[in-house]
Amino acid sequence: MFSEIFEQYSWAAVRQSIYSKTTADVERALGRTRRDLEDFKALVSPAAAPYLEEMAQQSHRLTQRRFGKVMQLYVPLYLSNECQNICTYCGFSYDNKIRRRTLSAGELLVEVAAIKAMGYEHVLLVSGEASVTVGVDYLAKALDVLGPHFAHLSMEVQPLETAEYRLLMEHGLNTVLVYQETYCVADYKLHHPKGRKSNFGFRLGTPDRLGEAGMHKMGLGVLIGLEDWRTDSWFTALHLRYLEQKYWKSKYSLSFPRLRPYMGGLQPKVGQTDRELIQLICAYRLVDEEVELSLSTRESPVFRDHAVLLGVTAMSAGSRTNPGGYAVDPESLEQFEIHDDRSPAEIAMMIRRQGYDVVWKDWDPVLQ
Repeated sequence: MFSEIFEQYSWAAVRQSIYSKTTADVERALGRTRRDLEDFKALVSPAAAPYLEEMAQQSHRLTQRRFGKVMQLYVPLYLSNECQNICTYCGFSYDNKIRRRTLSAGELLVEVAAIKAMGYEHVLLVSGEASVTVGVDYLAKALDVLGPHFAHLSMEVQPLETAEYRLLMEHGLNTVLVYQETYCVADYKLHHPKGRKSNFGFRLGTPDRLGEAGMHKMGLGVLIGLEDWRTDSWFTALHLRYLEQKYWKSKYSLSFPRLRPYMGGLQPKVGQTDRELIQLICAYRLVDEEVELSLSTRESPVFRDHAVLLGVTAMSAGSRTNPGGYAVDPESLEQFEIHDDRSPAEIAMMIRRQGYDVVWKDWDPVLQ
């Protein structure tokens, strides 16, 4: 289990190691063809800032060599904003006095019609963590409703047990995203004071349970802004490398969500500039040519336009972060504010202008 590896490292020691890296360490990392986690420390360190152009060029070459000139588009479909957790950074937090809603099967089909009209074949199902109203039975039924309409169903919901993941796979689930939020145990407890999500260890073990279930693909990430992004990203890279070695049949993706405003929202503890996010994206690509890198509508249009050439392989577009946001209940409270509100057609046109092909799905049931 990854927890056994995680416990061998000190947050403070890793952070100090990253911030002690020199330009010589960065140049050594850039000159290598096979890079390790010490190289990753150098590439995300402050010392690497002057080398951003070279990092971007290498990231661009590596991404094209492995993935070609394509960009996958996906869209989130929020099933519910009901949640039993208190999280300091989330609009769906249990202690926020908002109108709660969970979509019925009929309402899901109304949302499907709106999403299909945008051209999507890949949908990401998202919900708050409410094990009674949005538990495994509900999720299985939602997959059954949506399955006939989409080629690829992925999910970002509460962590589940291995047997529960196997059950959902039987209903068509292909991919699960689970973000640790932060690998800093002290700050994790600060931001998750109540609810099942307050159990750091159970969440940390989720990718292991996904691997044991044989999930086709899993996604990792942290919420950038809760803690030092460089240290959190190194622990993410450590986690990814472990998973790739142990569950080598699965595919992997990384996301880079930066803390965005919501009603009464938390201000980032540690900021990250756009240049630093570019540095992080490129650093991941330089140490891992196989991992998929995803960028959401949290980021600005200008940033996302430039990210096409940096190493990103998937983007969301036309996103709504509230249940029923596409057709059923567009005015309900969003989980967070999106920044890039361009339509999928506009995003697709932007991608094509840069010489890339748009991929609306990367999986088809006939291939099973």
